[in-house]
Amino acid sequence: MQEIQAQLKNAIKNLYDFNFEPDFSPSPDNINADYSSNAPLKLAKELHKSPMEIANELATNLQDATASNPGFLNFNLSDEYLAEQIDNLSTNFRENISSNEYSGKTVICEFSDPNPFKVLHVGHLYTSIVGDSISRLFEYAGAKVIRANFGGDVGLHVAKTLYILEQKSPADFTIEDIAKCYVEGTAVYEDNVEAHVKITELNKKIYQINQENDHSTKLAKLYWKGRELSYDYFKDFYAHIGVNFDKFYPESTVADLGLEKVKAELEKGVYEISDGAVIFNGEKFGLHTRVFINKEGVPTYETKDVGLIFTKWQDYHFDKSVVITGSEQSDYMKVVLKSVEQYAPELVDKTTHLTHGLVKLPGNIKMSSRKGNFLKAVDVLDMVKDELNAEYHSADETISLAATKYAFLKYKMGGHIVFDPKESVKMTGNSGPYLLYSAVRAKKILQKSGSKTAKAASYDEYEKNLAKKILEYRDTLKTAVTEMAPHKVASYLYELAQEFSRFYEHCPVAGSDREAERTTLVKVYLDVMAHGLNILGINIPEEM
Repeated sequence: MQEIQAQLKNAIKNLYDFNFEPDFSPSPDNINADYSSNAPLKLAKELHKSPMEIANELATNLQDATASNPGFLNFNLSDEYLAEQIDNLSTNFRENISSNEYSGKTVICEFSDPNPFKVLHVGHLYTSIVGDSISRLFEYAGAKVIRANFGGDVGLHVAKTLYILEQKSPADFTIEDIAKCYVEGTAVYEDNVEAHVKITELNKKIYQINQENDHSTKLAKLYWKGRELSYDYFKDFYAHIGVNFDKFYPESTVADLGLEKVKAELEKGVYEISDGAVIFNGEKFGLHTRVFINKEGVPTYETKDVGLIFTKWQDYHFDKSVVITGSEQSDYMKVVLKSVEQYAPELVDKTTHLTHGLVKLPGNIKMSSRKGNFLKAVDVLDMVKDELNAEYHSADETISLAATKYAFLKYKMGGHIVFDPKESVKMTGNSGPYLLYSAVRAKKILQKSGSKTAKAASYDEYEKNLAKKILEYRDTLKTAVTEMAPHKVASYLYELAQEFSRFYEHCPVAGSDREAERTTLVKVYLDVMAHGLNILGINIPEEM
């Protein structure tokens, strides 16, 4: 596809002295062509010609191209071309699909971002899976990727938790005890005036404990113990789902730099004093106003995010910073970034904020960590395992994780998604296990096949369709990297697996008179599946 695109681009430049990036897509069945481009339709206004006139002129200057109404260019790929491309992939797969778009660049991907003193919920699982896949896309494109994790080890949520925990004075406690205390602390903070005041005071004390590294008091010991439990719990969970982080940024480690920046820019008029607090007046920019330093002089989440931006820059001098959060953080981040834009626009230009919606179960039940009725991340993994065991009498960890990851990644990031554990484990339809089964089937074919080298450059209908779909992979990856869209890879792999299923039904491999050609196709198919599933963070098992 890239070769044809380059030829069309050159033809447009040579004929019309005009630089243009043409699009391609598979042709409709009634066109009797492999691929089509609407470039003539898009060029008509610029060139002051009719689309059909442009299409005809280009078709006469391109090999294997025809024109059709109302102004399309249609291309047929010869068997020789397809066989040559498949053979190249078979010989050196990695080199032929490689990308250098981000070669020599540093990309920092910040995602997951759980707060210590809270339990990981399904949203953390979702953003961990999506963030890891986006990181893998950048790595494919040649970038040095830093996976970063930012969490609030100080703040009101910690004060709410420790307010209850201090009253209970447990001899020992677990992460589950911490979660329960947070729910109780949130309730009294909202409903009890006295508790509200004490938790506000406690918030300031905890900030001081952290800054002074104090371990002497009962409160300090509870704080450090809870913080340690939380980080150990996070690391164990990430290891379980196969997501690794290069850098953890507790909020306390970036707060001082954030305070320094905000106070310096307060003197220059970027931030303002309002009712004893330091704010950024977002209304001036069509946004809302937010507090950056509260009346007690404690930095808020906003100031810590300012500190994080500059800390990441000091640590890595990144070429691109991607921050992935839930959609509820969209307006918040707009204010933070707009404030930083006033004095460090180059860092904001390098920063991209991506958001995802809520994860819901069938039935549209609304969940909240504040109320304690949320879906924990481990609950999701257990639900998938239970469904897998009920359906197939198997609790294979590789298949279970594939089912979970693919169920999230097949959706375009941004909107809410409905996660159905029962659908996620099905061996038919658009699911992770279906893709794994297809890949394992290809492995078994190759184990039985004797010939590994293709012969004649000719394909039947099913061979050609599979070959064409395989050759779309590199273009799919290019789009996925540009748009930071793992769902593009997921959708492609599902379509590829469907094409392979049709090939499998109609084209026996081992022992056939076309064993060589078909073995090569199956080999390249498996290479693409393995590479694409790896982009999604999914491993292929040996057996299913």
